[in-house]
Amino acid sequence: MKSIVQHSNLLYKTVALMLFCLSIGSCTEQYVFQTNTFESIPVVQANITNELKKQEIKITRSYRLEEYGPTPEKGASVYVTDSDSNTYEFEFEDFSGLYVSKNPFQAITGKSYQLNITTNDGKSYSSATETLTPVNQINVEPKIETIDGEKGVQIVVTSQDPSSKSQFYRFEYAETYKIISPDWKPNKLTPDPSNPGPNYTYLTVPRGNSESRVCYTTRKSDDIILVSNVGLSEDKINLPIRFIDIKDPILYERYSIVVREYVQNLTSYTYYKTLKSLSTSASLLSQIQPGFNYGNLKSNGNPDEKIIGYFEVSSVSTKRIFFNFRDIFIDDPYPSFIADCSQKIELPNCFTEKFCRGPQIYSIVTGSGREYVYFATLSGGGDYANYVFTPAPCGDCTKISSNIKPLFWID
Repeated sequence: MKSIVQHSNLLYKTVALMLFCLSIGSCTEQYVFQTNTFESIPVVQANITNELKKQEIKITRSYRLEEYGPTPEKGASVYVTDSDSNTYEFEFEDFSGLYVSKNPFQAITGKSYQLNITTNDGKSYSSATETLTPVNQINVEPKIETIDGEKGVQIVVTSQDPSSKSQFYRFEYAETYKIISPDWKPNKLTPDPSNPGPNYTYLTVPRGNSESRVCYTTRKSDDIILVSNVGLSEDKINLPIRFIDIKDPILYERYSIVVREYVQNLTSYTYYKTLKSLSTSASLLSQIQPGFNYGNLKSNGNPDEKIIGYFEVSSVSTKRIFFNFRDIFIDDPYPSFIADCSQKIELPNCFTEKFCRGPQIYSIVTGSGREYVYFATLSGGGDYANYVFTPAPCGDCTKISSNIKPLFWID
């Protein structure tokens, strides 16, 4: 989805545990995680980039450990100002839960930017002024490697800044892979309307217009990937960002990965490095607590009021690659499909004889079909037909993925 939510789970989990540990003073003894004291603190994720687009800002509230997750902070006034007195207004988008700029704009070298927020309860916050970091282009390549005795493909990110002005980097990626169900059939079973039961019979009918053979799954990185080149003789990046074992089913058809490199300044790099450290259970549950992780946002009315998050203005370089299994591995056997398609079941459609499975067939055909889907009909038809069912992913990819082809996808 959108890059602003890339590290949401990590940030909110860190915030909840950090507030919990601060509230009880020590986390060294066994404790049933339940919030006794709680502060409702604004949580802000904001990154304005050099991409000409509608920029996005996420604002929520801290939540209790026993709650499932954060809720969006609605009704806020959100805008960004620059050093040329331009104002970029944001409006809340119900669909995404984000504040999105009303018009596309991009951060420009030489200008400074400030984030301003007034929440629905009238509290006002603003960020420090930030300037755009240097632009640095990246390249992404797949390479065959063997790690810990396991062969696979390593996705490597490279870049270089001859001026050595970049130095601080944050990376994220999203991978998308294609799924083609090997046991897909154009037909499905439906109860025969002329036979209302109790001994049901079925008709074989076309599936319809909904795609169920080809699907696409997208997964995003859930870690904060940071690199610092401070003190090195050259400002180069040679980062192995994702290793995929040759037996991994995501390589079965076609695979794509997009990598985004954000050039940071020292302050934003330090903030994310602290956040990464706080997100580990070892640091959060240690005897010595690190304290509250302040960013570059503050309350305009009360200097002691807490607000979590960081307003970042960074250049970003994006690179997407595609490859098929045979593009990388010329002679190796293909990995297995994502499900075991050998586990087919043959069920006799009868109700009174021994080994009858009529009720089970009816449950599969009229139910959600999460476990099995229709594959074939054996032994004639009518009341005593034997129906063969295959594990659901093998015959209908929508049971585990999305049949919506991404706009960026290239076959």
